[in-house]
Amino acid sequence: MSHAAPRRKPIPPARVDLRVRIGTLELKNPILTASGTFGYGDEYAHVVDLSTLGGVVTKTVTVKPRAGNAPTRIAETPGGMLNSIGLENVGLARFRDEKLPRLRVLKATVIASVGGETPEELETLLRALGREKGVGAFEVNFSCPNVAAGGARYWADPERLERTLARLKPLTDRPLIAKLSPDVTDIRETARACERGGADALTAVNTFVGLAIDLDAMRSRLGKATGGLSGPAVKPLALARCWEAAHAVRIPVLGSGGIASGRDALEFVAAGATAVQVGTATFVEPEAATRVLEEMREWLGAHGHARVTELIGAFRAEHAQEHAPATLAVEERS
Repeated sequence: MSHAAPRRKPIPPARVDLRVRIGTLELKNPILTASGTFGYGDEYAHVVDLSTLGGVVTKTVTVKPRAGNAPTRIAETPGGMLNSIGLENVGLARFRDEKLPRLRVLKATVIASVGGETPEELETLLRALGREKGVGAFEVNFSCPNVAAGGARYWADPERLERTLARLKPLTDRPLIAKLSPDVTDIRETARACERGGADALTAVNTFVGLAIDLDAMRSRLGKATGGLSGPAVKPLALARCWEAAHAVRIPVLGSGGIASGRDALEFVAAGATAVQVGTATFVEPEAATRVLEEMREWLGAHGHARVTELIGAFRAEHAQEHAPATLAVEERS
């Protein structure tokens, strides 16, 4: 039996309150750029007013500069793309001395993505940046599928996640966001481990491991065998992981995976996300995050929602039980 939501009186989109909170950080709206898809943010300042977005999640920063993986790094796939960038970045010193000052001038809300091969490397990063002016929060990249050391498989151990976050927590007074891999047996286990370790929020999810083969050359279409799959093709998978994670923990969840429209973004919000990240769509349309924001605002106004927070978790778990297998059931917040 269908349970249609009661129709509300439309309100002007400009009156919709889009503010959300991630720990102690208040965002003016829920739209963020996803790490690795928007540079450090300053590269896009000529086409996007960074101050209008909820936040910019930077490329993942490591202690030392990284050249990344050998070409080919990008391969188009049906409904998406594979990438094998390998965490190419300028390193801690240049990020702190060059990138952050530029982002402060642009008035961006910065969520610095940090990555390390070991817990000790992450501690080094947080000691250096943990109280740096202009950083609103940190996203800890526990889920890169394209590096051998310190990648998604290394961080898939819930106990390691919990211990590491407990070590990082005292090193900053900014929110810590743990970015999770979708390629685990049960994302609820890693989500709960991060919450126990002291994470203030989670990002669900990073890219999915995928493979594309060039039959004529009989080799991978990337420089390495596999890469991270993103784009519209992964949205239903990412949405399910977001839904499961959001109902397993009490901390906010940032939804990510295939978001290319305001409706896409609001589906993640309805599944339990407090904010969302726009990623692969930016490769096709540099202003995608801005458009998604306006489409979100228009939909909420047209449907009479005065605040975006009214929609967080509106898709309730009990609505799905008639259709979902028992193995996919998620736990209600008590």
